[in-house]
Amino acid sequence: MDIEHYTYRVTWSQLDGEFVATVAEFPSLSWLHKDQAAALRRLTRLVGDVVADMKTSGEAIPEPLAERRYSGRFNVRVPESLHRELATAAAEQGVSLNRLVSDRLAHA
Repeated sequence: MDIEHYTYRVTWSQLDGEFVATVAEFPSLSWLHKDQAAALRRLTRLVGDVVADMKTSGEAIPEPLAERRYSGRFNVRVPESLHRELATAAAEQGVSLNRLVSDRLAHA
């Protein structure tokens, strides 16, 4: 598993006055640094250390989001009134409920 494949993000933290690097697959890990590139480098190194420790202790290592397979399907429970509203809108537009919801999610 390549730690470079994890989902990293670096943003400015006004509160801290530094860049904060985060990684989606390890939500408890982050790294603050005044330099954006350094924040990412240091977090990547930390993730490598954590993954090595997890391997040593036999823990399950999170699979990078980019390497996961997605079916394109997921179930969402909504209130009956919203379901009715969406079904009505789909019928009025002459599209399936699935198409309507997919389009709305894509443009949200």
